[in-house]
Amino acid sequence: METFLASQGRVLLRMLERYGIDGEKFVRAGGHSLEVFRDPAARLPSRAADEAALGAAALIPNPGFALEAARCWHPSDLGAFGFAWLASSTLHTALQRLARYGRILGEKARFHLETESRGLRGVLDMRRHDPLVSAIAVDFWFSLVIDMCRMNFGASLRPLEVTLRRAAPVDVRPWRLFYGGRVQFGCPRDSFLLARADIEAPLSIANRQVAGTLDVVLAQQLATLDRSNVAARTKAALLERLGSGEPAEEEIAKSLHMSRRTLQRKLAEADLTYQRLVDDTRRDLALRYIEDPAKSVTELTFLLGFSGQSAFTRAFRRWTGASPTEYRAHRKTRRAPAR
Repeated sequence: METFLASQGRVLLRMLERYGIDGEKFVRAGGHSLEVFRDPAARLPSRAADEAALGAAALIPNPGFALEAARCWHPSDLGAFGFAWLASSTLHTALQRLARYGRILGEKARFHLETESRGLRGVLDMRRHDPLVSAIAVDFWFSLVIDMCRMNFGASLRPLEVTLRRAAPVDVRPWRLFYGGRVQFGCPRDSFLLARADIEAPLSIANRQVAGTLDVVLAQQLATLDRSNVAARTKAALLERLGSGEPAEEEIAKSLHMSRRTLQRKLAEADLTYQRLVDDTRRDLALRYIEDPAKSVTELTFLLGFSGQSAFTRAFRRWTGASPTEYRAHRKTRRAPAR
């Protein structure tokens, strides 16, 4: 059964209140209690969200009401993900977190990123058969994501383009006003495009240490959410242990309550090997840590579990084509303001 993080229901309650609707009565009518929204670990079936969307649409005359989510959310409504987002170093890394951990917020939806010449496109597939439910859910998600980006970047952020699958409503002004740019209806997919300069700009509220800590929490939550996803569970175990050196495959298998042979077989079913997963995890962490100028290359070496700096440098050059020092110098030059 696909589920979603129940604390997001608090956003809907605030939206209902803006239209003078009794949120507690609305929730009770759906067979739920307000207490479930206060439990940070609680999850509800995805169908409950769909039923709530239809129920709200029947009570609210504004077809674009779900865009109001942008005015009604708080980072705590999104659990650990909300705070990891705020701590991200750039919008690019924040959106990568959404692509990686979005299933924690809702298992039914699928979000991925596509790199284009003008910037980065976020593509959302709500996987709903009911076109009204799908349209409401997209407005809810996109309004949250864009407002989260604006909270990090600034209110001036405008997508270069927004494409929506639904037919154009009679009055398109709410969508154009919210996004502040080009909005196209009747498109093959739901997506938004952000400019390259905007997604790569350093964010003043970034906190890499907090973000890294929360990534471990999110990896654990994702692994718990899908117990059959051995790759996610293995990666979560690696994130916990890499700082103490590269953990042996036997050690990780034991932590997952399986034999080494079983771990190898399950990873092979996902077209993975243990060593490749170690390498991929190290690469992801390295590209995140290298952005923090306070961390020396020596510190990164041990954070990633390498035996020595030369081994880390060789691996980093294999991942990026440059040494850690060269990579940092190049990134610093790219970010330097024009004089």
